Amino acid sequence: MEEDIKLLILLQDLDGRMGHILAQKAEGPKKIQRLEKRLMDVEAQLAEETDQMDAFSRERREVDQNIDDAESKLKKANLKLSNIKSNKEYQAALKEIEDLKKAKFLLEDRAIEMMERFEKLETKCAVSRQEATEVKKQYKLDRQALSRSMEALDRDLSTLQKDRQGISQAVDRGLLKRYDTLRGRKGGIAVSSVVEGVCQTCHLRIPPQEFNELIRGDKLMTCPNCMRIIYWGEDERFNRASSENNSE
Repeated sequence: MEEDIKLLILLQDLDGRMGHILAQKAEGPKKIQRLEKRLMDVEAQLAEETDQMDAFSRERREVDQNIDDAESKLKKANLKLSNIKSNKEYQAALKEIEDLKKAKFLLEDRAIEMMERFEKLETKCAVSRQEATEVKKQYKLDRQALSRSMEALDRDLSTLQKDRQGISQAVDRGLLKRYDTLRGRKGGIAVSSVVEGVCQTCHLRIPPQEFNELIRGDKLMTCPNCMRIIYWGEDERFNRASSENNSE
């Protein structure tokens, strides 16, 4: 019975380590998704700011063209003014020139305002472009590191699976089936130590008579509360079995 318990302790330790590795492997794709989302967000922001700059450039060219048109109209209006004879036409021409000057002034103000906004947007876009470059670089490094990590986990998992197979072959088939059933139903923990009369998994006290039987070690016992296979956790033989396996 002692040897059976030792094997089950080793088996559960291997299953726990494999479960941890499988959880880490499952986290891998999630990490990739988070990395990709961050990269996509940065690139989307850069694309949006680039589009804004393009739209600003087109609008700026349009404003500059309007300023040139207003300047051309002013030249024509001033030329026309020198050839006017009547006072009424002269006054009308003066008003036209004044209106053109006001329109040009507003356009020039608009051009200055746009220039200031464009410079700010250009600076912001440069920062985003630099951030995108750094995120792409980090994304590549993180992908490579994650790939290496997954490969290492695969190697460790393969080693543990081989170890488990060897131990499983040494366990009675009926006991192994019972262990696997309990592990599936009890959150991965089929075997529990009992220390000072308390099951260390469900944390409930074992009846004194059953605890005394457990100490004697004459038979395989289960916790009357959680139904897991139990062993006396203060027995140095079992503690050595556990510690030796963990040190490998």
